[in-house]
Amino acid sequence: MRDVFKSAGIIIISFCAVFVCTLFLNYNIDLKSAEGLIFQEDAQYFYHAQIMTGKMVSALSGGCLLLTSAVMLCFYIGHYIDTHSKSLGILKAMGYSAGRLACSFAGFGLSVFTGTGLGYAGAHIIMPQFYKTQNKEGLLPEIHIHFHPALLLALVVLPTLAFCLLSVLYGRLRLKAPVLELLKGRSSSKIKVAKSTGTAKAGRELPFLQELRSSVLRQRKSLVFFIGFASFCYAAMMQMSFSMDELASRMMALMILLIGIVLSFVTLFLATTSAVKANWKTLAVMRALGYPDRECSSSVLGGYRLPACIGFALGTVYQYVLLQIAVTVVFRDVENMPEFHFDVPALVVALISFTALYELILHAYARKIRRMSIREVMLDED
Repeated sequence: MRDVFKSAGIIIISFCAVFVCTLFLNYNIDLKSAEGLIFQEDAQYFYHAQIMTGKMVSALSGGCLLLTSAVMLCFYIGHYIDTHSKSLGILKAMGYSAGRLACSFAGFGLSVFTGTGLGYAGAHIIMPQFYKTQNKEGLLPEIHIHFHPALLLALVVLPTLAFCLLSVLYGRLRLKAPVLELLKGRSSSKIKVAKSTGTAKAGRELPFLQELRSSVLRQRKSLVFFIGFASFCYAAMMQMSFSMDELASRMMALMILLIGIVLSFVTLFLATTSAVKANWKTLAVMRALGYPDRECSSSVLGGYRLPACIGFALGTVYQYVLLQIAVTVVFRDVENMPEFHFDVPALVVALISFTALYELILHAYARKIRRMSIREVMLDED
């Protein structure tokens, strides 16, 4: 349970997902109950636009945040198994099965319950103000707030059970490794020296620092993916939030902006800090061998910049295509719908803030490693 509390990112993301979905889905259900009272043509257009907006926002935010939570949960469990592989190997050697050990990972799913529960409660707190904002033009009849148990089941109970099951299944899959492999510890595997290709002479080994960088990426593929995925989320959510002010209401734009900032910063912060912590023993040893700090950082941490840039580029393309489809396909029958164009200032802001945050985190941890002794690093278990 001590390690479950480290999964604060899942709690935050689950909170954001359920907070948004509860607001819009609860409003949609209550709005549909008043459909028979809407007779004016303008009000009917507005009614259908509100329904479509609620579905669109819930699907986009809920789906994106759900995927992010699932990826982050698998990363947490994989990271836990990698850092505790020797202890888990001893338990397997004593006769504990992979399934029995994996059942304890259901506790990671409880972080989802914390986030979804808080998100559901928080949505009901501001729901009266949200209902007023949605009908500020007065085109629709007064919509009263009702409690819908089906939403509580769908947004809180079922996700918790699903993520508990996902934790157990993924944990069992990772624990199928042989006992000897777990006892050796994945993180302690030796660097395999690769042979250079191209213009280099056959049989000649790559330079140590170049081989170290490629080896770090090969041995921690899950971390490489997480870095790229965090950058993808950052680019997509930050740029998408800037477009919501023009495409939707001011309150929705502010809501998406806040959620985008929280999601972006949480995923990027967790990814970069995980990359540093996963490699700081290697950094400490290199410093002890006399390598300058710049070469240590470049060879071990610099390799993650490429997947980060790729993820940012894919996130930029994704948000543009998604919003273009929403405007031209989903809302094609809605009157006065503004045209959507690629937002260059949003790209510049997202790129500058992304680069600054990424480099700031790496620089902060590099300074922390410089202040630590070799003994402190080697004895650290986190």
